[in-house]
Amino acid sequence: MIGRLWRMSKPLLEGVTATLFGLLLGGLLLLLSGFNPLTAYSALYQGALGDHYALASTLAEATPLILTGLTFAIGMRSGLFNIGAQGQVFLGAVAAVGANLLPWPAGTHLLASILLGMIAGALWSLPAALLKAVRGVHEVISTIMLNWIAWYLSLYLAAAVLVDPNRAEKTIAIAPEARLLPFFPGTDLTPALLLSILFALLIYWILWHTALGYEIRAVGLNPNVARYGGIRPTLTLSLSFVLGGFAAGLAGATQVIGRPPTYALYGDLSNVANLGFDGIVVALVGSNHPLGIIVAATLMGALSAGARTMQIYAGVPLEMVKIVQGVIILALAVPELLRLFTVWYPARRLLRWGK
Repeated sequence: MIGRLWRMSKPLLEGVTATLFGLLLGGLLLLLSGFNPLTAYSALYQGALGDHYALASTLAEATPLILTGLTFAIGMRSGLFNIGAQGQVFLGAVAAVGANLLPWPAGTHLLASILLGMIAGALWSLPAALLKAVRGVHEVISTIMLNWIAWYLSLYLAAAVLVDPNRAEKTIAIAPEARLLPFFPGTDLTPALLLSILFALLIYWILWHTALGYEIRAVGLNPNVARYGGIRPTLTLSLSFVLGGFAAGLAGATQVIGRPPTYALYGDLSNVANLGFDGIVVALVGSNHPLGIIVAATLMGALSAGARTMQIYAGVPLEMVKIVQGVIILALAVPELLRLFTVWYPARRLLRWGK
């Protein structure tokens, strides 16, 4: 009983300890740079949790990170280092905007935008899945290349096909009937948050309560043993790519249909940039667990929302704000990185010994 409680509480204790260490180290850097850490952190708190507007901003920032964190985590659970979420986010956002060009029956436009975004993300994951399954191409190489292709393809579509004729800096706006409206006036928090949380709960159920989830985790632990158990690793890996693509595509779609006041994709893709890579950090901080990812994304959202007020009200330069953010995030990610290393390094030595 005590051992079980310790196992359950250990991740929480690690997270709290890492957060305190990151805050202390970040405060030391602020102090050495001539800024008052208490003033800076007070401004960060006010921007992240100070009132319902700040809390709404924090949760809005967290919404897409939950989904892109899931993309990476699903890959890690199956033994993949999938960093293709960013390209899938781009295509998911483009597809959601592109839904405006098609006629839809009354009441279906919103659902169509969401589904098209998810399908676009899943389809963009297939080349990496096929290259891995058929030719054994490492997923890091293929997903990096696909990210660049998606970047330039999305830039072209946003600037030449979907551009707003009256405002060249963004695409056409999402139709009013396809928008997710804010919970509170004056905020950018919409039901997209609920979609992200529901998707995380769905992934949790799939991974720990279905045969597919068992197969994904078995392949991630040892594909050879899984094969002897009747599991087809290539099919399982492909399905994990597709599941991750659904999540990333949904992240891109919700950024344009559920992020007021723009309700559009910027021509330079800046409102969906870096979400995929930030999701990697979220997944590591959340121990690649869907429920942990919700908490980690909220923390990342708080840092992002609070960073603006730290810069404005505490006078901390943007560069120093980014450094402090990075220190805190690194401190949070270290426990999971150490866990990954303790698994990877002995396995590498064993493989080398076997040769």
